[in-house]
Amino acid sequence: MMREKIQAIQQQIESFTIENPAQLEQFRIAYVGRKGVIADLFEGLKAVPAEDKRAIGAELNNLKNFAQNKFNDYSASLENQQLNGKVQAPLDLTLPTVPDELGAIHPLTIVRNRIVEIFERIGFNLSEGPEIEDDWHNFTALNFPLNHPARDMQDTFFVEKNPDIALRTHTSSVQVRLMERQKPPIRSLMPGRVYRNEAISARAHCIFHQVEGLYIDTNVGFTDLKQTLYHFVKEMFTKDTRIRFRPSFFPFTEPSAEIDISCQLCKGKGCNICKYSGWVEIGGSGMVDPNVLENCGIDSQTYTGFAFGMGIERITMLAYQIKDLRLFTENDIRFLKQFNPLS
Repeated sequence: MMREKIQAIQQQIESFTIENPAQLEQFRIAYVGRKGVIADLFEGLKAVPAEDKRAIGAELNNLKNFAQNKFNDYSASLENQQLNGKVQAPLDLTLPTVPDELGAIHPLTIVRNRIVEIFERIGFNLSEGPEIEDDWHNFTALNFPLNHPARDMQDTFFVEKNPDIALRTHTSSVQVRLMERQKPPIRSLMPGRVYRNEAISARAHCIFHQVEGLYIDTNVGFTDLKQTLYHFVKEMFTKDTRIRFRPSFFPFTEPSAEIDISCQLCKGKGCNICKYSGWVEIGGSGMVDPNVLENCGIDSQTYTGFAFGMGIERITMLAYQIKDLRLFTENDIRFLKQFNPLS
């Protein structure tokens, strides 16, 4: 019986029309006031069986809140209409919206998103990891010997002088974490911020961004690495951009190679950015060293893989022909607002 009364009063409240202050006052007296019908229902709660009081009480509270919310909404609406003695015109939903003025997207974000888009189309997913790393994930698992210069204070920011905890010097640490928790096949991209204890100049900074890639499966060879990077360069820059691989050394890859592309500023003719060679280095690459696979619990007799890493700042400088790395962190709005997304 009580539930039927509650439902009936709720229907009355829903259908009650409020168009002026007089009707609003009638609504208040009938449903919100101390002598209204809802207050009478609360008095009748005493006669409800004990086992039903909790549920009925909750329904009454919902009904009371429903009536109060309707009263508050119409009260505020009528006040706005009577502001300055003028009745406001009803809202015209057919009017066009006011366009939002959005801020500019940072050029590093634009290039990062473009890089991710290119690699996602050929099957790479995204992986992330902590920026504060331990020695195992940042160095040891990646085959860095104990006397490697990268472990020295000149290159690494250690946390509270703890030789085992440091700000990551590369996103290769994310590769280690990924290989530890996931069995091959693995095909993933690792963009992120890294830190190195270097002097800030037009060509270097102590905080910068990297993007690394890792592909591990059976029968992965250096040809797969080359074709992947050929595809990236053609998509990121222009179809006539040339790419070359120079033999190099990295502790975590063997064989290893530096990645060079034809200078985008002088188109290979020679300038101060490419040191008049016509070529600009954009990153490093190579086949994952078997020791790294074994350190991460992957059978190097069954699986092989390649890895590569590039600086997002370097790619951005080439894509937009920017000559000073420091512009990315100075927050000069005149510089930041001139960039458009890459197609």
